[in-house]
Amino acid sequence: MIDIAKRVYDHTWKIDPVVRSLIDTDFYKLLMAQSVFRHARDTKVTFSLINRTQTLPLAKLIDEGELREQLEHIRTLRLSRGESTWMRGNMFYGKRAMFRPEFMEWFEALQLPDFHLTRRGDQFELTFEGSWPEVMMWEVPALAVLMELRSRAVLRRLGKFDLQILYARAMTRVWEKIGRLGELDDLSVADFGTRRRHSFLWQDWCVQAMKEGLDQRFTGTSNCLIAMRQEVEAIGTNAHELPMVYAATAGNDEELKAAPYRVLEDWQKEHDGNLLIILPDTFGTATFLERAPDWLKHWTGIRIDSGDPATGAQMAIDWWRGNGEDPREKLVIFSDGLDVDRIETLHRQFAGKVKVGFGWGTLLTNDFRGLAPDDRLAPFSLVCKAVAANGRPTVKLSDNPNKAMGPKDEVARYKRIFGVGEQVAREVLV
Repeated sequence: MIDIAKRVYDHTWKIDPVVRSLIDTDFYKLLMAQSVFRHARDTKVTFSLINRTQTLPLAKLIDEGELREQLEHIRTLRLSRGESTWMRGNMFYGKRAMFRPEFMEWFEALQLPDFHLTRRGDQFELTFEGSWPEVMMWEVPALAVLMELRSRAVLRRLGKFDLQILYARAMTRVWEKIGRLGELDDLSVADFGTRRRHSFLWQDWCVQAMKEGLDQRFTGTSNCLIAMRQEVEAIGTNAHELPMVYAATAGNDEELKAAPYRVLEDWQKEHDGNLLIILPDTFGTATFLERAPDWLKHWTGIRIDSGDPATGAQMAIDWWRGNGEDPREKLVIFSDGLDVDRIETLHRQFAGKVKVGFGWGTLLTNDFRGLAPDDRLAPFSLVCKAVAANGRPTVKLSDNPNKAMGPKDEVARYKRIFGVGEQVAREVLV
């Protein structure tokens, strides 16, 4: 196993670029890219970096030249023969040849489009524009670059001994968390921590620790490169990006109402089995379930990604019951701001009522709280979202208004159309 502290102290650019591969990304990005490539490849989109933690001055911490260099490096990446073989021939969710030949030919030839980077005060403005399947592939590596360059900027101030102590403490913290999770019966937990990880090497170590400490209770990682190297399952479904872009390109209010379900109709044409997971909160979970077409009740499960997680899970259970489905045969995946305490609480609360899974993200792969001077390695909330499609702004309402995005007039319009009333704001930690 790599001595991470020594590797960090000895960092050289050629050995440790932040992003090492086009598949150093979340599995659901590849799944969504294939669906978009098939159904909406001509849609033009703009993605933009959004630092929700405005108190963290990224442009003061990260050298702009170093950031440009890392982003330019990503544009030189191409799939290796081994990576292509893994995607073409591996079995994902019990299905071989998940990725179609025409999509693979496109992906094997892909060069990520150019980026636009400027500094505004203490923050960076970073945007990507172009065809949807190309631009969407920037989201995860862009976030990983910003997060790791921030980590590297802090770590450069530490000596060899300080680094050894810091990583020893961080490893102990992760291992103690894994020990607690190991006491939960019938646990199902995956690593969802790519986009806001401390570093690639650290995420890779965390996956190895989960694999060792939890055995079959660890179901895999969202990171495709690590899944391939560590021979674990690649885990993922779909994200808010799909309904946001479909909605932005809707021609009228009725088409807007139907957009979240059109997304899932197209998704159903692509996938089956465990990939039939509903993400209902883009424009409000309550209205989504109330208006859902009958065929959605047969899907495998629901992912809860905003609002109060227990409320969201109970809402899903009540919806299944009301539609004649047995919730005990359905899956609820929790994925919003998880750490051990919340995983323990939710697991015990819903055990026996529904199948429960957890996508553990930032507080698995980037929990260095209190370990660096002045807490300079504490995780923060950074996202890269689709902000426009075919020249029209996108909107996300969420079940937590602190996660909402879009122009005020469009947000108001969406709330009216989707029947979203008063919402309870929750702190966004990561």
